Amino acid sequence: MMLEKRSIRTLIISRLIIVTTLAVAAIVIQLSTNSFLPLEPFYLIILILYGLTLFYLALYRWNTRLRFQAYVQIVFDLIIISIMVYVSGGLNSNMYFLYVFAIVAASLVIGKRAAYLTASLAAIFFGVLADGMYYGLIPYFRSEPPPALSAGYVLYTVFTAWTLFFVIALLVNYLAVNLNRTRAALAAARRDLEIKERQAVAGRMSALIAHEIRNPLAAISGSIQVLKGELTLTEEQGRLMDIIVGESRRVSQSIDQFLNLAAPGKDVVMSFDLGEISRETATMLRMSGELTDRVAFSVRPDGPPVEFFGSPNQLKQVFWNLFRNALRAMPDGGALTVDLGRDGRGTVEVRVTDTGKGMSAEEQARMFEPFYSKFEGGQGLGMSVVERIVADHGGQIRITSEPSRGTVISLTFPARPGDKPRKE
Repeated sequence: MMLEKRSIRTLIISRLIIVTTLAVAAIVIQLSTNSFLPLEPFYLIILILYGLTLFYLALYRWNTRLRFQAYVQIVFDLIIISIMVYVSGGLNSNMYFLYVFAIVAASLVIGKRAAYLTASLAAIFFGVLADGMYYGLIPYFRSEPPPALSAGYVLYTVFTAWTLFFVIALLVNYLAVNLNRTRAALAAARRDLEIKERQAVAGRMSALIAHEIRNPLAAISGSIQVLKGELTLTEEQGRLMDIIVGESRRVSQSIDQFLNLAAPGKDVVMSFDLGEISRETATMLRMSGELTDRVAFSVRPDGPPVEFFGSPNQLKQVFWNLFRNALRAMPDGGALTVDLGRDGRGTVEVRVTDTGKGMSAEEQARMFEPFYSKFEGGQGLGMSVVERIVADHGGQIRITSEPSRGTVISLTFPARPGDKPRKE
């Protein structure tokens, strides 16, 4: 667990609040009765705590060893709490509950192990204090004769305190783990919401682009091709016209990506073989020149079909985008493998594996963001389209990748349409 400076600051501020509260409570009780604590030693402890706080603030400002700072503060807190328990009556004092604050602070600021370590130290300090006072090794703080206490009462008090310390450590650790999980879930939900918002913006933009650009672009491209066939052109003029046609086709593909991201519209759903769809997609990429002999492509197993109910056109789009990303990650060649199958529950599993450059953790986190692409010249829409299509089919996506170690994109679809796949 990595400590943050704000955690140390929170620990210092919390201690100040607790110490000030105790000081105010002591003043109120002292004004109402004369049978409470002696004023001088108790307020001396309060002053020592305030002085330690100034020392902690100096450490916080100039010392970067945050874990060391946290442990120093916890240990000194235990020592001061033990002194307060001793001054307030030892075995007859109820102030041993203050150990709980140190245990809670250790769990929230440092971690689970620190909470159990603090609980153990608190048990040792209180046990030594209790036994020492019972056997006369540590004198009572007050001048009056010490109360007569039985061994059973001492054992009961000590074991009650020990049980309290470790139960608090266990409960606080449990709550801290759940709190961290909740924070992580909220962060993931926030990222998903941001991605969905960007997808919605892309959808609105796609409709506008399709309406304003697509038809004029098709007219321009068609006119250029007609002119090229009818006119006698120099080699340079022919090359320029080819550039215009090629760039028009590229822009048209970008518009198609926008449209797929926004909404594919109503599509025919049927039962089809996923393996056949993946092979057809690979054939299209081979015909376009993107899938060359430098890449070994295979679909496993090469046996019975893996039947899937959905939109074959949309699943072909999924494979197209995944394959193109894999090929871009392997500019020098490699292996592109598609594994298909069903588990014992009938869940459809698809894994697209490449031996390319791989991705960092940051790249994986941003992979589905619209307009983000790790490849030069990419529009950053392909994986957003994949995510939407997979979600429309009730599926889930999992990414496993490391830099220079390739990438595995795993798709999981429910056994029956409308079901949700089992989460791992």
